[in-house]
Amino acid sequence: MSTQPPQGARALTDELLAKANKPAADAVRYHPRYRGKIQMAPKVPVRGVSDFSIWYTPGVAAPCKEIAACPERVWDHTNRGNTIAVVSDGTRVLGLGDIGPEAGLPVMEGKALIFKYLGGVDAVPLVLGTKDPDLLIQTVKLLQPTFGGINLEDIAKPKCFRILDTLRAELEIPVWHDDQQGTAAVILAGLLNALKRVGKAIGDVSVVHVGAGAASVATARLLLSAGVDPAKMRLLDTKGILHGGRTDFDPDDPRAHLAQITNGENRRGGPAEALDGADVAIALCKPGPGTLKPEWIRGMAQDAILFACANPIPEIWPWEAKEAGVRIMATGRSDFPNQVNNSLCFPGIFRGVLDVQARTISDEMAIAAATEIARYAEEQGLSDEYIVPTMDQWDIYPRQAAAAGMMAQQQGLARLEKTWDELYEDAKRKILGAREMMETMMEQSLIAGLDE
Repeated sequence: MSTQPPQGARALTDELLAKANKPAADAVRYHPRYRGKIQMAPKVPVRGVSDFSIWYTPGVAAPCKEIAACPERVWDHTNRGNTIAVVSDGTRVLGLGDIGPEAGLPVMEGKALIFKYLGGVDAVPLVLGTKDPDLLIQTVKLLQPTFGGINLEDIAKPKCFRILDTLRAELEIPVWHDDQQGTAAVILAGLLNALKRVGKAIGDVSVVHVGAGAASVATARLLLSAGVDPAKMRLLDTKGILHGGRTDFDPDDPRAHLAQITNGENRRGGPAEALDGADVAIALCKPGPGTLKPEWIRGMAQDAILFACANPIPEIWPWEAKEAGVRIMATGRSDFPNQVNNSLCFPGIFRGVLDVQARTISDEMAIAAATEIARYAEEQGLSDEYIVPTMDQWDIYPRQAAAAGMMAQQQGLARLEKTWDELYEDAKRKILGAREMMETMMEQSLIAGLDE
Protein backbone atom coordinates (compact mmCIF):
# COMPACT_ATOMS: atom_id res chain seq x y z
CA MET A 1 0.00 0.00 0.00
CA SER A 2 1.34 3.41 -0.92
CA THR A 3 2.34 5.77 1.83
CA GLN A 4 0.83 8.67 -0.18
CA PRO A 5 -2.90 9.47 -0.01
CA PRO A 6 -4.50 8.69 -3.41
CA GLN A 7 -7.10 11.49 -3.37
CA GLY A 8 -6.36 13.43 -0.25
CA ALA A 9 -5.54 12.50 3.30
CA ARG A 10 -9.18 12.53 4.46
CA ALA A 11 -10.26 9.80 2.03
CA LEU A 12 -7.39 7.53 3.03
CA THR A 13 -7.90 8.24 6.71
CA ASP A 14 -11.53 7.14 6.47
CA GLU A 15 -10.48 3.99 4.62
CA LEU A 16 -7.85 3.11 7.22
CA LEU A 17 -10.18 3.75 10.12
CA ALA A 18 -12.73 1.44 8.53
CA LYS A 19 -10.04 -1.24 8.16
CA ALA A 20 -9.01 -0.77 11.77
CA ASN A 21 -12.60 -1.23 12.99
CA LYS A 22 -13.45 -4.32 10.89
CA PRO A 23 -11.43 -6.88 12.91
CA ALA A 24 -13.24 -5.80 16.08
CA ALA A 25 -16.62 -6.37 14.45
CA ASP A 26 -15.51 -9.76 13.14
CA ALA A 27 -14.11 -10.72 16.55
CA VAL A 28 -17.40 -10.00 18.32
CA ARG A 29 -19.16 -12.12 15.72
CA TYR A 30 -16.81 -15.11 15.71
CA HIS A 31 -15.58 -15.47 19.29
CA PRO A 32 -18.93 -16.72 20.66
CA ARG A 33 -19.15 -19.24 17.82
CA TYR A 34 -15.92 -21.01 18.81
CA ARG A 35 -15.96 -20.25 22.56
CA GLY A 36 -12.22 -19.97 22.74
CA LYS A 37 -9.32 -20.19 20.30
CA ILE A 38 -7.32 -23.13 21.64
CA GLN A 39 -7.96 -26.62 22.97
CA MET A 40 -6.06 -29.57 24.40
CA ALA A 41 -5.15 -32.26 21.86
CA PRO A 42 -3.36 -35.59 22.43
CA LYS A 43 0.12 -36.24 21.03
CA VAL A 44 0.29 -39.99 21.69
CA PRO A 45 -1.62 -42.77 19.89
CA VAL A 46 -4.64 -44.28 21.63
CA ARG A 47 -5.65 -47.49 19.84
CA GLY A 48 -8.19 -48.30 22.51
CA VAL A 49 -8.82 -47.95 26.22
CA SER A 50 -6.18 -50.57 26.95
CA ASP A 51 -3.51 -48.05 25.94
CA PHE A 52 -4.36 -46.01 29.02
CA SER A 53 -2.41 -48.63 30.97
CA ILE A 54 0.69 -47.14 29.26
CA TRP A 55 -0.22 -43.47 29.37
CA TYR A 56 -1.91 -43.60 32.78
CA THR A 57 -2.09 -46.23 35.51
CA PRO A 58 -0.43 -48.63 36.12
CA GLY A 59 2.31 -47.94 33.55
CA VAL A 60 2.75 -44.26 34.34
CA ALA A 61 4.24 -45.14 37.74
CA ALA A 62 7.51 -46.13 36.06
CA PRO A 63 8.33 -42.69 34.57
CA CYS A 64 7.14 -41.09 37.82
CA LYS A 65 9.76 -43.12 39.71
CA GLU A 66 12.45 -42.14 37.23
CA ILE A 67 11.64 -38.45 37.68
CA ALA A 68 11.57 -38.83 41.48
CA ALA A 69 15.05 -40.35 41.33
CA CYS A 70 16.32 -37.74 38.83
CA PRO A 71 14.13 -34.62 38.50
CA GLU A 72 15.81 -33.65 35.20
CA ARG A 73 14.06 -36.65 33.59
CA VAL A 74 10.84 -34.60 33.69
CA TRP A 75 12.02 -33.07 30.41
CA ASP A 76 12.14 -36.55 28.83
CA HIS A 77 8.89 -37.99 30.16
CA THR A 78 6.52 -35.00 29.87
CA ASN A 79 5.60 -32.13 27.58
CA ARG A 80 7.13 -29.60 29.98
CA GLY A 81 9.88 -28.83 27.48
CA ASN A 82 7.34 -27.55 24.95
CA THR A 83 4.84 -25.93 27.33
CA ILE A 84 4.84 -22.32 28.50
CA ALA A 85 2.40 -20.19 30.46
CA VAL A 86 1.06 -16.87 29.17
CA VAL A 87 0.60 -15.01 32.45
CA SER A 88 -1.31 -11.75 32.98
CA ASP A 89 -3.18 -9.88 35.68
CA GLY A 90 -5.21 -7.92 33.13
CA THR A 91 -3.95 -4.52 34.30
CA ARG A 92 -2.73 -3.24 30.93
CA VAL A 93 -4.51 -5.15 28.17
CA LEU A 94 -3.69 -3.93 24.67
CA GLY A 95 -4.94 -0.35 24.51
CA LEU A 96 -7.79 -1.05 26.92
CA GLY A 97 -6.00 -0.55 30.23
CA ASP A 98 -6.97 -2.24 33.50
CA ILE A 99 -9.92 -4.36 32.40
CA GLY A 100 -9.31 -7.32 34.71
CA PRO A 101 -8.21 -10.92 34.24
CA GLU A 102 -11.44 -12.28 32.76
CA ALA A 103 -11.58 -9.57 30.10
CA GLY A 104 -7.92 -10.17 29.33
CA LEU A 105 -8.38 -13.91 28.76
CA PRO A 106 -9.27 -13.62 25.03
CA VAL A 107 -5.95 -11.84 24.47
CA MET A 108 -3.98 -14.56 26.26
CA GLU A 109 -5.77 -17.24 24.24
CA GLY A 110 -4.89 -15.36 21.07
CA LYS A 111 -1.26 -15.24 22.15
CA ALA A 112 -1.33 -18.99 22.76
CA LEU A 113 -2.72 -19.52 19.26
CA ILE A 114 0.13 -17.52 17.72
CA PHE A 115 2.70 -19.41 19.78
CA LYS A 116 1.39 -22.69 18.37
CA TYR A 117 0.94 -21.62 14.75
CA LEU A 118 4.19 -19.71 14.33
CA GLY A 119 6.43 -21.46 16.84
CA GLY A 120 4.99 -24.93 17.46
CA VAL A 121 4.91 -24.02 21.17
CA ASP A 122 2.12 -25.24 23.48
CA ALA A 123 1.06 -22.18 25.48
CA VAL A 124 -1.42 -22.15 28.36
CA PRO A 125 -3.24 -18.86 29.08
CA LEU A 126 -3.19 -18.06 32.81
CA VAL A 127 -4.94 -14.92 34.02
CA LEU A 128 -4.45 -14.32 37.72
CA GLY A 129 -6.97 -12.76 40.09
CA THR A 130 -4.54 -10.43 41.80
CA LYS A 131 -2.92 -7.05 41.17
CA ASP A 132 -0.33 -7.60 43.89
CA PRO A 133 3.10 -7.95 42.20
CA ASP A 134 4.51 -10.00 45.08
CA LEU A 135 1.60 -12.44 44.93
CA LEU A 136 1.95 -12.69 41.15
CA ILE A 137 5.66 -13.42 41.51
CA GLN A 138 5.00 -16.07 44.15
CA THR A 139 2.28 -17.69 42.03
CA VAL A 140 4.54 -17.97 38.99
CA LYS A 141 7.32 -19.41 41.15
CA LEU A 142 4.91 -22.07 42.42
CA LEU A 143 3.91 -22.91 38.84
CA GLN A 144 7.50 -23.37 37.69
CA PRO A 145 7.55 -27.22 37.86
CA THR A 146 4.83 -27.43 35.19
CA PHE A 147 6.31 -25.17 32.52
CA GLY A 148 9.38 -24.82 30.35
CA GLY A 149 9.00 -21.04 30.15
CA ILE A 150 6.86 -18.06 31.15
CA ASN A 151 5.55 -15.31 28.87
CA LEU A 152 4.39 -12.30 30.89
CA GLU A 153 1.72 -10.25 29.16
CA ASP A 154 -0.25 -7.04 29.64
CA ILE A 155 0.96 -6.10 33.13
CA ALA A 156 0.94 -2.42 34.09
CA LYS A 157 4.09 -0.44 34.79
CA PRO A 158 6.06 0.14 36.91
CA LYS A 159 5.39 -3.22 38.59
CA CYS A 160 5.98 -5.07 35.32
CA PHE A 161 9.68 -4.18 35.52
CA ARG A 162 10.16 -5.64 39.00
CA ILE A 163 8.08 -8.71 38.20
CA LEU A 164 10.19 -9.47 35.14
CA ASP A 165 13.54 -8.77 36.79
CA THR A 166 12.68 -10.79 39.90
CA LEU A 167 11.40 -13.82 38.02
CA ARG A 168 14.35 -13.78 35.62
CA ALA A 169 16.69 -13.80 38.59
CA GLU A 170 14.91 -16.44 40.68
CA LEU A 171 13.46 -18.97 38.21
CA GLU A 172 15.35 -21.75 36.44
CA ILE A 173 13.27 -21.42 33.27
CA PRO A 174 13.07 -18.59 30.72
CA VAL A 175 10.86 -15.63 31.66
CA TRP A 176 10.00 -13.11 28.95
CA HIS A 177 7.75 -10.06 28.94
CA ASP A 178 6.67 -9.70 25.34
CA ASP A 179 5.37 -6.14 25.73
CA GLN A 180 8.90 -5.21 26.77
CA GLN A 181 11.43 -7.61 25.26
CA GLY A 182 9.50 -8.71 22.18
CA THR A 183 8.85 -5.15 21.09
CA ALA A 184 12.48 -4.29 21.71
CA ALA A 185 13.86 -7.20 19.68
CA VAL A 186 11.73 -6.49 16.60
CA ILE A 187 12.54 -2.77 16.69
CA LEU A 188 16.24 -3.63 16.97
CA ALA A 189 15.97 -5.87 13.92
CA GLY A 190 14.32 -3.08 11.93
CA LEU A 191 16.81 -0.51 13.13
CA LEU A 192 19.81 -2.64 12.11
CA ASN A 193 18.54 -2.81 8.54
CA ALA A 194 17.34 0.79 8.41
CA LEU A 195 20.84 1.92 9.41
CA LYS A 196 22.28 -0.18 6.59
CA ARG A 197 19.98 1.63 4.16
CA VAL A 198 21.05 5.10 5.31
CA GLY A 199 24.73 4.24 5.82
CA LYS A 200 24.94 5.06 9.52
CA ALA A 201 26.54 3.07 12.35
CA ILE A 202 24.57 2.12 15.45
CA GLY A 203 27.20 3.62 17.74
CA ASP A 204 27.06 7.00 15.97
CA VAL A 205 23.35 7.71 15.76
CA SER A 206 21.22 9.72 18.17
CA VAL A 207 18.05 7.87 19.19
CA VAL A 208 14.96 9.47 20.73
CA HIS A 209 12.25 7.45 22.47
CA VAL A 210 8.94 9.27 22.37
CA GLY A 211 7.21 7.70 25.35
CA ALA A 212 8.84 6.07 28.33
CA GLY A 213 6.52 3.19 29.13
CA ALA A 214 7.43 -0.47 29.49
CA ALA A 215 8.04 -1.06 25.79
CA SER A 216 10.10 2.11 25.38
CA VAL A 217 12.24 1.38 28.43
CA ALA A 218 12.88 -2.20 27.34
CA THR A 219 13.74 -1.04 23.83
CA ALA A 220 16.14 1.54 25.22
CA ARG A 221 17.82 -1.12 27.35
CA LEU A 222 18.22 -3.53 24.43
CA LEU A 223 19.47 -0.85 22.04
CA LEU A 224 22.08 0.18 24.60
CA SER A 225 23.18 -3.46 24.88
CA ALA A 226 23.35 -3.61 21.06
CA GLY A 227 25.70 -0.62 20.82
CA VAL A 228 23.75 2.64 20.93
CA ASP A 229 25.73 5.31 22.78
CA PRO A 230 23.80 6.22 25.97
CA ALA A 231 24.96 9.83 25.69
CA LYS A 232 23.23 10.01 22.29
CA MET A 233 19.96 8.54 23.53
CA ARG A 234 17.07 10.65 24.82
CA LEU A 235 13.84 9.45 26.38
CA LEU A 236 10.72 11.60 26.56
CA ASP A 237 7.77 11.10 28.89
CA THR A 238 4.75 13.28 29.64
CA LYS A 239 6.89 15.57 31.82
CA GLY A 240 9.61 16.11 29.23
CA ILE A 241 13.06 14.79 28.41
CA LEU A 242 14.63 12.50 30.99
CA HIS A 243 17.76 14.00 32.54
CA GLY A 244 19.89 13.60 35.62
CA GLY A 245 18.00 16.27 37.52
CA ARG A 246 14.68 14.44 37.42
CA THR A 247 13.64 13.18 40.87
CA ASP A 248 10.04 12.20 40.16
CA PHE A 249 10.58 8.44 39.81
CA ASP A 250 9.92 5.60 42.23
CA PRO A 251 13.09 3.84 43.40
CA ASP A 252 12.32 0.68 41.39
CA ASP A 253 11.38 2.62 38.23
CA PRO A 254 14.05 1.93 35.58
CA ARG A 255 13.53 5.42 34.17
CA ALA A 256 15.48 6.72 37.16
CA HIS A 257 18.60 4.86 35.98
CA LEU A 258 18.07 5.79 32.34
CA ALA A 259 17.74 9.46 33.31
CA GLN A 260 21.22 9.26 34.79
CA ILE A 261 23.00 7.54 31.89
CA THR A 262 21.28 9.02 28.81
CA ASN A 263 20.95 12.54 27.38
CA GLY A 264 24.62 13.45 27.44
CA GLU A 265 23.77 16.95 26.22
CA ASN A 266 21.48 17.40 29.24
CA ARG A 267 18.68 18.63 27.01
CA ARG A 268 15.48 19.93 28.57
CA GLY A 269 12.09 20.44 27.01
CA GLY A 270 9.49 18.52 25.05
CA PRO A 271 9.21 16.64 21.75
CA ALA A 272 10.60 19.42 19.56
CA GLU A 273 13.73 19.77 21.68
CA ALA A 274 14.18 16.00 22.02
CA LEU A 275 13.84 15.31 18.28
CA ASP A 276 16.00 18.18 17.08
CA GLY A 277 18.86 16.62 15.09
CA ALA A 278 17.89 13.03 15.94
CA ASP A 279 18.78 10.26 13.50
CA VAL A 280 16.17 7.83 14.87
CA ALA A 281 12.83 8.31 16.61
CA ILE A 282 10.99 5.43 18.26
CA ALA A 283 7.43 6.29 19.29
CA LEU A 284 5.63 3.89 21.62
CA CYS A 285 2.89 6.07 23.02
CA LYS A 286 -0.76 6.92 22.42
CA PRO A 287 -2.34 6.28 19.01
CA GLY A 288 -2.51 9.13 16.54
CA PRO A 289 -2.87 10.75 14.25
CA GLY A 290 -1.39 13.94 15.59
CA THR A 291 0.56 12.51 18.53
CA LEU A 292 3.74 13.31 16.59
CA LYS A 293 3.54 16.62 14.75
CA PRO A 294 5.23 17.13 11.36
CA GLU A 295 7.01 20.26 12.58
CA TRP A 296 8.80 18.18 15.23
CA ILE A 297 9.82 15.60 12.65
CA ARG A 298 11.23 18.27 10.33
CA GLY A 299 13.89 19.00 12.93
CA MET A 300 15.37 15.52 12.68
CA ALA A 301 18.62 14.75 10.85
CA GLN A 302 18.89 13.92 7.15
CA ASP A 303 17.80 10.37 6.25
CA ALA A 304 15.76 10.19 9.43
CA ILE A 305 14.35 6.86 10.61
CA LEU A 306 10.99 6.73 12.43
CA PHE A 307 9.25 3.87 14.19
CA ALA A 308 5.65 4.93 14.94
CA CYS A 309 4.35 1.84 16.69
CA ALA A 310 0.95 2.76 18.17
CA ASN A 311 -2.05 0.70 17.06
CA PRO A 312 -4.49 0.89 15.44
CA ILE A 313 -3.40 4.34 14.26
CA PRO A 314 0.32 5.26 14.28
CA GLU A 315 1.41 8.42 16.06
CA ILE A 316 1.74 10.11 12.66
CA TRP A 317 0.55 8.97 9.24
CA PRO A 318 3.39 7.71 7.03
CA TRP A 319 2.74 10.23 4.26
CA GLU A 320 2.93 13.08 6.77
CA ALA A 321 6.20 11.74 8.13
CA LYS A 322 7.65 11.33 4.63
CA GLU A 323 6.63 14.85 3.69
CA ALA A 324 8.35 16.10 6.86
CA GLY A 325 11.63 14.47 5.82
CA VAL A 326 11.58 10.90 7.16
CA ARG A 327 13.30 8.48 4.82
CA ILE A 328 12.42 5.14 6.46
CA MET A 329 9.14 4.71 8.30
CA ALA A 330 7.93 1.67 10.25
CA THR A 331 4.58 1.16 11.97
CA GLY A 332 2.67 -1.58 13.76
CA ARG A 333 0.19 -1.98 10.90
CA SER A 334 0.27 -4.72 8.28
CA ASP A 335 -1.19 -2.47 5.57
CA PHE A 336 1.84 -0.17 5.62
CA PRO A 337 5.40 -1.16 4.75
CA ASN A 338 7.79 -2.20 7.52
CA GLN A 339 5.40 -3.63 10.08
CA VAL A 340 7.20 -4.09 13.42
CA ASN A 341 5.15 -6.71 15.22
CA ASN A 342 6.07 -8.76 18.29
CA SER A 343 4.79 -11.85 16.50
CA LEU A 344 7.89 -11.72 14.31
CA CYS A 345 9.94 -12.51 17.38
CA PHE A 346 8.44 -14.30 20.36
CA PRO A 347 7.43 -17.61 18.71
CA GLY A 348 10.92 -18.16 17.28
CA ILE A 349 12.83 -17.12 20.39
CA PHE A 350 10.76 -19.39 22.62
CA ARG A 351 11.11 -22.22 20.13
CA GLY A 352 14.88 -21.93 20.37
CA VAL A 353 15.18 -21.59 24.14
CA LEU A 354 12.82 -24.50 24.74
CA ASP A 355 14.74 -26.73 22.37
CA VAL A 356 17.95 -26.29 24.38
CA GLN A 357 16.10 -26.17 27.72
CA ALA A 358 17.53 -22.74 28.48
CA ARG A 359 17.40 -21.34 32.01
CA THR A 360 16.69 -17.77 30.94
CA ILE A 361 16.41 -15.45 27.93
CA SER A 362 19.32 -13.04 28.04
CA ASP A 363 19.71 -9.75 26.19
CA GLU A 364 22.36 -11.44 24.06
CA MET A 365 19.88 -14.12 23.01
CA ALA A 366 17.32 -11.45 22.06
CA ILE A 367 20.02 -9.59 20.10
CA ALA A 368 21.00 -12.81 18.33
CA ALA A 369 17.38 -13.37 17.31
CA ALA A 370 17.01 -9.75 16.19
CA THR A 371 20.21 -10.01 14.16
CA GLU A 372 18.89 -13.15 12.45
CA ILE A 373 15.60 -11.40 11.65
CA ALA A 374 17.59 -8.54 10.10
CA ARG A 375 19.85 -10.93 8.19
CA TYR A 376 16.84 -12.78 6.76
CA ALA A 377 15.30 -9.56 5.45
CA GLU A 378 18.65 -8.47 4.01
CA GLU A 379 18.90 -11.75 2.10
CA GLN A 380 15.48 -11.10 0.55
CA GLY A 381 16.65 -7.67 -0.61
CA LEU A 382 16.39 -4.57 1.54
CA SER A 383 14.62 -1.41 0.50
CA ASP A 384 13.33 1.63 2.34
CA GLU A 385 9.95 -0.14 2.45
CA TYR A 386 11.28 -3.58 3.44
CA ILE A 387 13.52 -3.64 6.51
CA VAL A 388 11.94 -6.60 8.37
CA PRO A 389 10.31 -9.82 7.18
CA THR A 390 6.56 -10.28 7.17
CA MET A 391 4.89 -12.88 9.37
CA ASP A 392 3.99 -15.05 6.39
CA GLN A 393 7.70 -15.56 5.67
CA TRP A 394 7.56 -18.44 8.13
CA ASP A 395 11.14 -19.65 7.62
CA ILE A 396 12.38 -16.77 9.77
CA TYR A 397 11.07 -18.55 12.88
CA PRO A 398 13.27 -21.67 12.79
CA ARG A 399 16.24 -19.49 11.88
CA GLN A 400 15.86 -17.21 14.88
CA ALA A 401 15.14 -20.27 17.03
CA ALA A 402 18.53 -21.64 16.01
CA ALA A 403 20.20 -18.28 16.66
CA ALA A 404 18.71 -17.96 20.15
CA GLY A 405 19.50 -21.57 21.00
CA MET A 406 23.11 -21.24 19.91
CA MET A 407 23.58 -18.09 21.98
CA ALA A 408 22.08 -19.83 25.03
CA GLN A 409 24.71 -22.53 24.66
CA GLN A 410 27.53 -20.02 24.18
CA GLN A 411 26.52 -18.30 27.40
CA GLY A 412 26.30 -21.53 29.38
CA LEU A 413 22.56 -21.09 29.89
CA ALA A 414 21.37 -24.27 28.11
CA ARG A 415 20.81 -27.74 29.53
CA LEU A 416 21.21 -29.36 26.10
CA GLU A 417 23.85 -29.04 23.40
CA LYS A 418 22.76 -28.95 19.76
CA THR A 419 24.25 -27.73 16.50
CA TRP A 420 22.77 -24.88 14.49
CA ASP A 421 21.51 -27.38 11.90
CA GLU A 422 19.92 -29.57 14.56
CA LEU A 423 18.14 -26.60 16.11
CA TYR A 424 16.96 -25.32 12.75
CA GLU A 425 15.65 -28.69 11.56
CA ASP A 426 13.95 -29.45 14.89
CA ALA A 427 12.26 -26.06 14.92
CA LYS A 428 11.22 -26.35 11.28
CA ARG A 429 9.68 -29.78 11.89
CA LYS A 430 7.73 -28.62 14.95
CA ILE A 431 6.47 -25.43 13.32
CA LEU A 432 5.41 -27.17 10.12
CA GLY A 433 3.79 -29.92 12.21
CA ALA A 434 1.68 -27.38 14.09
CA ARG A 435 0.58 -25.69 10.87
CA GLU A 436 -0.19 -28.98 9.14
CA MET A 437 -2.22 -30.18 12.15
CA MET A 438 -4.37 -27.07 11.97
CA GLU A 439 -4.79 -27.36 8.20
CA THR A 440 -5.79 -31.02 8.54
CA MET A 441 -8.35 -30.24 11.24
CA MET A 442 -9.83 -27.54 9.02
CA GLU A 443 -9.93 -29.84 6.00
CA GLN A 444 -11.64 -32.55 8.07
CA SER A 445 -14.12 -29.99 9.49
CA LEU A 446 -12.84 -30.66 13.00
CA ILE A 447 -12.42 -26.88 13.05
CA ALA A 448 -15.40 -25.21 11.40
CA GLY A 449 -14.72 -22.54 8.80
CA LEU A 450 -15.48 -18.91 9.55
CA ASP A 451 -18.25 -18.75 6.95
CA GLU A 452 -19.96 -22.02 7.80
